[in-house]
Amino acid sequence: MSGAKTPTTGMGKWVNEIEETGIALILGLMTIITFINVILRYGFNTGLIWGLEATSLLFAWLILFGVSYAVKATAHIGVDALINVFPKPVRRLLAIAAGVVCIVYAALLFKGAWDYWANFANLPQTTGRWFPGGFEEMKRTSYRGWYETVDIPFPDWLRWIEPIMNEGESYEKLPRFIPYFILPFGMALLLFRFVQATYRVWTGEAESLIVSHEAEDAIEDVRHMNEEK
Repeated sequence: MSGAKTPTTGMGKWVNEIEETGIALILGLMTIITFINVILRYGFNTGLIWGLEATSLLFAWLILFGVSYAVKATAHIGVDALINVFPKPVRRLLAIAAGVVCIVYAALLFKGAWDYWANFANLPQTTGRWFPGGFEEMKRTSYRGWYETVDIPFPDWLRWIEPIMNEGESYEKLPRFIPYFILPFGMALLLFRFVQATYRVWTGEAESLIVSHEAEDAIEDVRHMNEEK
Protein backbone atom coordinates (compact mmCIF):
# COMPACT_ATOMS: atom_id res chain seq x y z
CA MET A 1 0.00 0.00 0.00
CA SER A 2 1.39 3.40 -0.86
CA GLY A 3 1.74 5.45 2.27
CA ALA A 4 0.01 8.78 2.57
CA LYS A 5 2.13 11.70 3.63
CA THR A 6 1.00 14.22 6.18
CA PRO A 7 -0.20 17.35 4.39
CA THR A 8 2.46 20.07 4.41
CA THR A 9 0.49 22.89 2.81
CA GLY A 10 -1.80 25.16 4.77
CA MET A 11 -4.81 24.03 2.75
CA GLY A 12 -3.93 20.36 3.26
CA LYS A 13 -3.54 20.77 7.01
CA TRP A 14 -6.81 22.70 7.23
CA VAL A 15 -8.76 20.02 5.33
CA ASN A 16 -7.06 17.29 7.38
CA GLU A 17 -8.13 18.96 10.63
CA ILE A 18 -11.71 19.31 9.40
CA GLU A 19 -11.93 15.63 8.45
CA GLU A 20 -10.31 14.22 11.59
CA THR A 21 -12.17 16.55 13.95
CA GLY A 22 -15.47 15.92 12.16
CA ILE A 23 -15.05 12.14 12.29
CA ALA A 24 -14.14 12.23 15.99
CA LEU A 25 -17.08 14.48 16.91
CA ILE A 26 -19.57 12.42 14.90
CA LEU A 27 -18.43 9.15 16.47
CA GLY A 28 -18.67 10.74 19.92
CA LEU A 29 -22.17 12.13 19.30
CA MET A 30 -23.43 8.84 17.89
CA THR A 31 -22.09 6.99 20.92
CA ILE A 32 -23.59 9.44 23.40
CA ILE A 33 -27.03 9.54 21.75
CA THR A 34 -27.19 5.75 21.43
CA PHE A 35 -26.02 5.23 25.03
CA ILE A 36 -28.61 7.68 26.40
CA ASN A 37 -31.34 6.05 24.33
CA VAL A 38 -30.46 2.58 25.63
CA ILE A 39 -30.51 3.79 29.25
CA LEU A 40 -33.84 5.54 28.76
CA ARG A 41 -35.38 2.60 26.89
CA TYR A 42 -34.41 -0.19 29.28
CA GLY A 43 -34.25 1.81 32.49
CA PHE A 44 -37.21 4.16 32.20
CA ASN A 45 -39.29 2.71 29.33
CA THR A 46 -38.93 5.90 27.30
CA GLY A 47 -36.43 7.32 24.83
CA LEU A 48 -35.33 10.18 22.61
CA ILE A 49 -37.90 10.39 19.84
CA TRP A 50 -35.38 12.09 17.57
CA GLY A 51 -32.51 9.76 18.50
CA LEU A 52 -32.82 7.32 15.59
CA GLU A 53 -33.11 10.03 12.94
CA ALA A 54 -30.20 11.99 14.43
CA THR A 55 -28.01 8.88 14.54
CA SER A 56 -28.90 8.00 10.95
CA LEU A 57 -27.97 11.48 9.74
CA LEU A 58 -24.75 11.46 11.74
CA PHE A 59 -23.88 8.09 10.20
CA ALA A 60 -24.39 9.60 6.75
CA TRP A 61 -22.05 12.46 7.72
CA LEU A 62 -19.52 9.90 8.96
CA ILE A 63 -19.58 8.03 5.65
CA LEU A 64 -19.14 11.14 3.53
CA PHE A 65 -16.30 12.41 5.72
CA GLY A 66 -14.75 8.95 5.61
CA VAL A 67 -14.86 8.69 1.81
CA SER A 68 -12.58 11.71 1.36
CA TYR A 69 -10.38 10.86 4.34
CA ALA A 70 -9.85 7.34 2.99
CA VAL A 71 -8.47 8.84 -0.24
CA LYS A 72 -5.93 10.78 1.81
CA ALA A 73 -5.05 7.69 3.87
CA THR A 74 -4.92 5.46 0.73
CA ALA A 75 -7.45 3.17 2.44
CA HIS A 76 -9.71 2.53 -0.55
CA ILE A 77 -9.31 -0.91 -2.09
CA GLY A 78 -7.99 -1.13 -5.63
CA VAL A 79 -7.05 -3.97 -7.97
CA ASP A 80 -3.53 -3.57 -9.33
CA ALA A 81 -2.68 -7.13 -10.45
CA LEU A 82 -2.69 -6.09 -14.13
CA ILE A 83 -1.06 -2.70 -13.54
CA ASN A 84 1.92 -4.26 -11.77
CA VAL A 85 2.78 -6.17 -14.96
CA PHE A 86 3.84 -2.91 -16.64
CA PRO A 87 7.13 -1.08 -16.01
CA LYS A 88 7.18 1.77 -13.50
CA PRO A 89 6.86 4.65 -16.04
CA VAL A 90 3.74 3.04 -17.54
CA ARG A 91 2.27 2.42 -14.08
CA ARG A 92 2.75 6.10 -13.31
CA LEU A 93 0.93 7.15 -16.49
CA LEU A 94 -1.93 4.77 -15.69
CA ALA A 95 -2.15 6.12 -12.16
CA ILE A 96 -2.33 9.68 -13.48
CA ALA A 97 -5.03 8.67 -15.96
CA ALA A 98 -6.99 7.01 -13.16
CA GLY A 99 -6.59 10.18 -11.10
CA VAL A 100 -8.02 12.32 -13.88
CA VAL A 101 -11.02 9.98 -14.17
CA CYS A 102 -11.55 10.18 -10.41
CA ILE A 103 -11.36 13.99 -10.49
CA VAL A 104 -13.99 14.15 -13.24
CA TYR A 105 -16.17 11.69 -11.33
CA ALA A 106 -15.86 13.71 -8.11
CA ALA A 107 -16.71 16.90 -10.01
CA LEU A 108 -19.89 15.28 -11.34
CA LEU A 109 -20.80 14.15 -7.81
CA PHE A 110 -20.19 17.66 -6.50
CA LYS A 111 -22.50 19.17 -9.12
CA GLY A 112 -25.23 16.66 -8.35
CA ALA A 113 -24.81 17.13 -4.60
CA TRP A 114 -25.01 20.92 -4.93
CA ASP A 115 -28.13 20.75 -7.11
CA TYR A 116 -29.86 18.42 -4.65
CA TRP A 117 -28.92 20.48 -1.57
CA ALA A 118 -29.83 23.76 -3.27
CA ASN A 119 -33.48 22.66 -3.35
CA PHE A 120 -33.54 22.79 0.45
CA ALA A 121 -31.28 25.84 0.93
CA ASN A 122 -33.15 28.45 -1.16
CA LEU A 123 -30.20 28.53 -3.55
CA PRO A 124 -30.13 28.15 -7.35
CA GLN A 125 -29.20 24.88 -8.98
CA THR A 126 -26.53 24.82 -11.66
CA THR A 127 -27.31 24.75 -15.35
CA GLY A 128 -25.84 22.19 -17.72
CA ARG A 129 -26.46 18.47 -17.82
CA TRP A 130 -22.97 17.24 -16.95
CA PHE A 131 -20.89 20.21 -15.86
CA PRO A 132 -22.15 23.52 -14.47
CA GLY A 133 -22.52 26.30 -16.99
CA GLY A 134 -23.87 28.81 -14.49
CA PHE A 135 -26.78 29.10 -12.08
CA GLU A 136 -30.46 28.98 -12.87
CA GLU A 137 -32.75 31.90 -12.22
CA MET A 138 -34.39 31.58 -8.83
CA LYS A 139 -38.10 32.23 -8.28
CA ARG A 140 -39.84 32.54 -4.96
CA THR A 141 -41.83 29.41 -5.76
CA SER A 142 -38.51 27.57 -5.97
CA TYR A 143 -37.73 28.14 -2.29
CA ARG A 144 -37.63 24.93 -0.28
CA GLY A 145 -36.01 26.17 2.93
CA TRP A 146 -39.13 25.30 4.89
CA TYR A 147 -38.58 21.53 4.49
CA GLU A 148 -37.94 20.03 7.93
CA THR A 149 -36.63 16.79 9.34
CA VAL A 150 -39.15 14.36 10.83
CA ASP A 151 -38.29 14.30 14.54
CA ILE A 152 -35.21 16.40 15.33
CA PRO A 153 -36.32 19.52 17.25
CA PHE A 154 -35.17 22.96 16.15
CA PRO A 155 -32.74 24.49 18.68
CA ASP A 156 -33.57 28.00 19.91
CA TRP A 157 -30.04 29.27 19.28
CA LEU A 158 -30.67 28.89 15.55
CA ARG A 159 -33.81 31.05 15.51
CA TRP A 160 -31.86 33.80 13.75
CA ILE A 161 -32.03 31.84 10.48
CA GLU A 162 -35.86 31.90 10.34
CA PRO A 163 -36.11 35.37 8.72
CA ILE A 164 -33.42 34.37 6.22
CA MET A 165 -34.58 30.88 5.26
CA ASN A 166 -38.26 30.67 6.22
CA GLU A 167 -39.62 34.20 5.69
CA GLY A 168 -39.89 34.73 9.43
CA GLU A 169 -42.01 31.64 10.03
CA SER A 170 -41.01 29.48 12.99
CA TYR A 171 -39.42 26.10 12.52
CA GLU A 172 -40.74 23.24 14.63
CA LYS A 173 -38.11 20.76 13.47
CA LEU A 174 -34.58 21.14 12.18
CA PRO A 175 -34.64 22.31 8.54
CA ARG A 176 -33.26 19.76 6.13
CA PHE A 177 -30.73 22.08 4.52
CA ILE A 178 -28.60 21.85 7.69
CA PRO A 179 -27.99 18.08 7.80
CA TYR A 180 -28.04 17.83 4.00
CA PHE A 181 -25.17 20.32 3.77
CA ILE A 182 -22.76 17.40 4.11
CA LEU A 183 -23.64 16.36 0.52
CA PRO A 184 -21.92 19.24 -1.35
CA PHE A 185 -19.36 19.70 1.44
CA GLY A 186 -18.37 16.02 1.45
CA MET A 187 -18.12 15.93 -2.34
CA ALA A 188 -15.98 19.07 -2.31
CA LEU A 189 -13.63 17.34 0.14
CA LEU A 190 -13.56 14.26 -2.09
CA LEU A 191 -12.71 16.38 -5.13
CA PHE A 192 -9.90 18.08 -3.21
CA ARG A 193 -8.48 14.73 -2.07
CA PHE A 194 -8.51 13.30 -5.59
CA VAL A 195 -6.70 16.38 -6.91
CA GLN A 196 -4.21 16.07 -4.06
CA ALA A 197 -3.66 12.34 -4.64
CA THR A 198 -3.21 12.81 -8.40
CA TYR A 199 -0.74 15.62 -7.79
CA ARG A 200 1.30 13.32 -5.52
CA VAL A 201 1.53 10.76 -8.32
CA TRP A 202 2.39 13.49 -10.86
CA THR A 203 5.26 14.78 -8.72
CA GLY A 204 6.53 11.28 -7.87
CA GLU A 205 5.62 11.44 -4.17
CA ALA A 206 3.40 8.37 -4.58
CA GLU A 207 3.40 5.43 -6.97
CA SER A 208 -0.30 4.72 -6.97
CA LEU A 209 -3.50 6.57 -6.30
CA ILE A 210 -5.61 4.83 -3.66
CA VAL A 211 -4.65 1.18 -3.55
CA SER A 212 -5.12 -0.72 -0.30
CA HIS A 213 -3.93 -4.32 -0.08
CA GLU A 214 -6.25 -5.21 2.76
CA ALA A 215 -6.10 -8.98 2.30
CA GLU A 216 -2.31 -9.01 1.99
CA ASP A 217 -1.95 -6.86 5.10
CA ALA A 218 -4.23 -9.21 7.06
CA ILE A 219 -2.20 -12.25 5.97
CA GLU A 220 1.02 -10.49 6.95
CA ASP A 221 -0.40 -9.68 10.39
CA VAL A 222 -1.39 -13.31 10.94
CA ARG A 223 2.07 -14.47 9.84
CA HIS A 224 3.73 -12.18 12.38
CA MET A 225 1.38 -13.41 15.10
CA ASN A 226 2.26 -17.04 14.33
CA GLU A 227 5.98 -16.25 14.36
CA GLU A 228 5.68 -14.65 17.79
CA LYS A 229 4.04 -17.81 19.15
